[in-house]
This record gives sequence, C-alpha cells and structure tokens, in this order.
Amino acid sequence: MATSAKSSSSSSSLDMPWKTRVAISILSRVTDYCRRPDGTINRRLLGFLDFKSPPNPTPVNGVSSSDVPVDPSRDLWFRLYTPAASTTSPSLPVLVFFHGGGFSFLSPASKAYDAVCRRFARKVPAVVVSVNYRLAPEHRFPSQYDDGFDVLRFLDDESSVLPPIADLSKCFLAGDSAGGNIAHYMAVRACQSEKKLQRVRVVGLVAIQPFFGGTERTESETRLEEAPLVSVRRTDWCWKALLPEGEDRDHWAANVSGPNAVDVAGLEGFPATLVVAAGFDPLRDWQKRYYEWLRRSGKEAELVDYPTMFHAFYIFPEVAQSTELIRKVKDFIQNLVTRE
Repeated sequence: MATSAKSSSSSSSLDMPWKTRVAISILSRVTDYCRRPDGTINRRLLGFLDFKSPPNPTPVNGVSSSDVPVDPSRDLWFRLYTPAASTTSPSLPVLVFFHGGGFSFLSPASKAYDAVCRRFARKVPAVVVSVNYRLAPEHRFPSQYDDGFDVLRFLDDESSVLPPIADLSKCFLAGDSAGGNIAHYMAVRACQSEKKLQRVRVVGLVAIQPFFGGTERTESETRLEEAPLVSVRRTDWCWKALLPEGEDRDHWAANVSGPNAVDVAGLEGFPATLVVAAGFDPLRDWQKRYYEWLRRSGKEAELVDYPTMFHAFYIFPEVAQSTELIRKVKDFIQNLVTRE
C-alpha cells in the first residue's frame, strides 16, 4: 500500500529550520573542500571535520553500544546497539543498517549516524547493526556490496556476537541514501546466494531516500540541480568515484530499474519494502521509480512521501518529520514482525 503525498513538491514549501540550514551548508562545503581535483578525497582533513562518537557500553537512554570486528584487514566492522531488555518481549528484531554519504563519506561512528541508530534501537525497539563498509574512490564497486554481504554472513555464522534477545529470523535491512542502495542489493544477494543464509532471515527492507540514478536527467534533478548535499554535480562525482572505470550511470548499481537492471521479479523471498522519498530531494524521481518498479515486479512495497522535506532530513532531530519517520519505520517493522 502506498502512502501518497498530500501535495506535490511544486506546490509545497521547503520546511527546513535555520539550525538545519546552517548544518547542511557546512556539511556541503566540507565535502566539497575535501574532494581534490584529481578525484580523490583528502581523508586526513575529512577526519578532523567528521565528528565521531565512540561506542559506549554504559547504556545511554536505555541503549548501549560496542564495535565488533569482522575483517580487520579491510577495516570491516559494525557498531552494535543493544536496547535495555524488553519487559514485554523475550526477543527483538535485528536491524542491519547502512549509512549514507554517497559511498564515499561518513561511517557508523559519525555523530549523526550514531545518534540515528540509537534512536532506531530505542524507538523500534531493535538490536541495530550499523555496518562500516569500505569507501570510494579508494575502494570502488563492488567493495561496498561485498562488505555488506560479508557482514550478513558473519552474523549468520557468528550469531553469538549478538545479545541473546536478538532474533535473526526477524532481520531487517535498512539504509539511507547510498546506504539505501546497498540495503536493496543486500536483499537481492540474500535471494540469489547459492549458499543460503541459515540463521539470518530477511523479512523487511527500509530504503530511506535511496541513492539511485541514471544517464537521464529527471525532472526533480533538473528542478533541484543545486540542492544542498545532493546537487547534480555532487551526485555525478559520487557515481564516478564508485562505478568501474568506463561505466556510466546506467550501470545496474546506479540505475536500479534501468536497461541493465538486476531483475527481481523472479526472486523468491524478496522482502516487503518501505521506500521513503521527499519533495525537495533531487533523487525523488529515482526513488519513486524504484517503488513503482518493485510493484511492477510483483513485490510488496509501500511509498511514504514527505513533500516539504529535503535529502537526509531524518538525521536532524530538530525536524519534526524526523520523529514521524522513525515512528513509520517502527510501525513497518512491528507490523511485519506481528505477521510472522
């Protein structure tokens, strides 16, 4: 079932608090400044500007966290968030989360994503696994997808690293922006894998403003060409940094429903999907196409459209719709858990 916007972005006004405007402006300038003309990123400088939150084994607002290594040789690890023991349920679903950042920036330790995952753990509630995957351009496609699926395999093989309340038979994949893209392809890989996951059973997918694209310029990209964070110039750079040399944005990793798409129609077990879009996000048309493509492919999908919102709005707690989205994700997860 789709949740339709009450009004289109063309007839709505951008709703962005001044505090958020300042934060987004600074973040946009930081990422631009750290990108070198030769296509590389000044990681040393970025490290000073990307404020981090350490793991905290002492519960804060009822949630504790720790970092779990998977493969130190490639710095593959995840941050584990465990809510206080529930008095109403002996077990909790597991939410495997992939952060955004255009495949090139940020990490689970980045302050904003640490806070978001804490909110998911507390509000859903769920045991949250936030994946630290390798970044482009140092590590191009398919590094990010390989890392993501290796974490799923690790959870399948080493489930004892999770707290006893974690129920891997009720596993949800989630991510925003680039992370939403990765979460989709993790669902595809889980269905395609010859060696099926034994303990991990993916029952839901949450794609929050997923980062998809193509060689075509959509109406939303043209109208919002200079939007903060995800201007066309920045997204083009991110795709160039990620994709294999010589490939364009119609590569299947970018254009999820395009001419080279990985067909999901015949994939058994592809999970029910919640797609989140926003009226002032240049990627909105790609996100809506993704939802429509899933429906045409015979998959269960729901679209939630926030017509006055912008890309990454939900990581800013001062934005009222951020709380609304967390509540929507909670309802989506709990409805599927109840159905199971």
